[in-house]
Amino acid sequence: MSTFTLIRQDNGIAHLVMDVIGESMNTLKAEFSEEIDTVLKEIRNDNTIKGVVLISGKKDSFVAGADINMLASCQSASEATALSRNGQMIFDQIENLSIPVVAAINGACLGGGLELAMACHARICSDNGKTALGLPEVQLGLLPGSGGTQRLPKLVGIQKALDMMLTGKQLRAKQALKMGLVVDVVPNSILISAAENLVLAAQGKASKIKKSQRKISVLDKALEGNAVGRKIIFNQATKSVLAKTKGNYPSPLKIIDSVRIGIEKSSVSGYQTEADHFGELVMSPESAQLRQIFFATTDMKKEQGIEGVNAKPISQIGVLGGGLMGGGIAFVSATKANVDVRIKDIAPQGISHAMKYGYDILNKKVKRRFMLKSEMQKQLAKITGCVDYSGFKNVDMVIEAVFEDLSLKQKMVDDMESICAEDTIFASNTSSLPIGQIAAKALRPENVIGLHYFSPVDKMPLAEIIAHSKTSDQTISTTVAFAKKQGKTPIVVKDKAGFYVNRILAPYMNEAALLLLEGESIGKLDKALVKFGFPVGPIQLLDEVGIDIGAKIGPILQAELGERFAAPEAFNKLIADKRLGKKVQKGFYLYKDKNGKKVTKKLVDESVYPLLNIIIKDQKTNDELVQRCVFMMLNEAARCLDEGIIRNARDGDIGAIFGIGFPPFLGGPFHYIDTLGAEVIVNKLNLWSTELGERFKPCQALITMAETGNKYYQ
Repeated sequence: MSTFTLIRQDNGIAHLVMDVIGESMNTLKAEFSEEIDTVLKEIRNDNTIKGVVLISGKKDSFVAGADINMLASCQSASEATALSRNGQMIFDQIENLSIPVVAAINGACLGGGLELAMACHARICSDNGKTALGLPEVQLGLLPGSGGTQRLPKLVGIQKALDMMLTGKQLRAKQALKMGLVVDVVPNSILISAAENLVLAAQGKASKIKKSQRKISVLDKALEGNAVGRKIIFNQATKSVLAKTKGNYPSPLKIIDSVRIGIEKSSVSGYQTEADHFGELVMSPESAQLRQIFFATTDMKKEQGIEGVNAKPISQIGVLGGGLMGGGIAFVSATKANVDVRIKDIAPQGISHAMKYGYDILNKKVKRRFMLKSEMQKQLAKITGCVDYSGFKNVDMVIEAVFEDLSLKQKMVDDMESICAEDTIFASNTSSLPIGQIAAKALRPENVIGLHYFSPVDKMPLAEIIAHSKTSDQTISTTVAFAKKQGKTPIVVKDKAGFYVNRILAPYMNEAALLLLEGESIGKLDKALVKFGFPVGPIQLLDEVGIDIGAKIGPILQAELGERFAAPEAFNKLIADKRLGKKVQKGFYLYKDKNGKKVTKKLVDESVYPLLNIIIKDQKTNDELVQRCVFMMLNEAARCLDEGIIRNARDGDIGAIFGIGFPPFLGGPFHYIDTLGAEVIVNKLNLWSTELGERFKPCQALITMAETGNKYYQ
């Protein structure tokens, strides 16, 4: 059966319907080229066809993109380049048809799907709320390889095209109309007839098709209309990309180059440059790692918590604690999981803060016209609050987000068991306390589980699901399913202090602190780790998380896991000096100047050095700083997998990338261990163990891998 079907209408218009058989969404595959070629010949040879409307056979999506599985078969850059050139030539055939072709877009129109739509003479889309247009290839370390870098700038302008391609952002229907990417936005019920009317108005000639009404500002005309202005645009884009990526990701620079060549030289040169760059990127290690992350997360979406155990439905939840975490949990539960949320706090002010969390996020969307005010009010109405547990009797799940205090959390369990139904799940958002200890006095320990979020909850994609020895399979599956509804990628981890993410983060942070005490400056340390690929440096991260939070977690980890988790005693002086970090505007960095005004530029608070008796020497190279911190993390990650804290290397990699920002282009700790080789890491750790202390001693799992030459990903 063909993916492409031509259905002739009585009015002389043909519907070209794309419907990939057996799949829920359309994706473009290399093997479709013959089918498309055949149907285009049929169109060219039929004089009765006055125009074509391109339609998806799927209910809620147009084309989700190209099938990236086909890239795995490419053995060389030239093969991938040929794949790109083939896509370009097929889409050129559509663009060169003499009769008008209009893409009728409903739902996702992404990547190769948008490139296909841009090859049509016009695009019209529905306003159903699910319609999204974008070129997200950069997120896979690639660029649009079927003409996207050449067609998009002509439709929306150079600056907007670069912004779309360099960020991978997706446009909603009205944004696409405003930018000139589509010519009209209509209700889905009349999408096909509106597209037909566009074709009929062109009277059988592609050249007469309605063009977009994009408004071009005077500044845009001045910059994009001449060589000097365009040079400024490309130089600024390059500068911005390098500042953000630190040169670790090659695809953004190649996107800029492809656009520049097409604009400054010729379309022919632009298309060839795009194809050549596409081929190089497909074979790059950065893209290979980013693609495997995509496949890993796709697989994880299909998995249940416990195989064969179905989740029970969750329609109402309670949240204990109205702080930042409580507010964030309530927000994602109401807006993404679409459940009613009841927040309990000891004071009305706490409830107010939690509700403001959601209001601030949604109000920004309203101001930017991404959301109607009525929709914001509808979502906020799902969140209510109380100071006395009223409304908790019928909740299906309670998520606790109170202070890291074992007795307090145990009391929360006791309170909920006396108020809620017998099958109500109690999920603790603890970051380090073992769940078994929290459930130690529970009457129904099978209902107690850990559900650890990362801050800020509305942005961080990871959730750790922690089952203790008595947690039931149904509780695990239900919690995993609910975390997915909240928009999270959950990993199931074993119940031990620190779980997985904080356990591998702690040695990394401690080592950075020790390097600071040895005389390495804060700025140098943070810049070295950011250049390596982390979103922020370890000292800045400590400021943002809260120095007091680190001080509370450290002893818990040390008591449960040993002396390698001991934090430097000198840091107690920070607590005594009330340097708790960003939340109190006093930490390692400056947040206010001498006059109390907000500091806009990131500056180190130099007064921290004498407080900690540090004399700055900066004697170590950036590589030394990076290796000492990162190798501590790698060693602990290997130990966690060996102990069964995580189920597999894949979960460990996704957990580190989504939870603490381990550089995605390196694939995660376990992929990075494979890249470096266990022997290299073990030799370095042994050397440091002799010179600097037992904390560097390599774990047995790494030693065995070094001896056998095995890898985590064979």
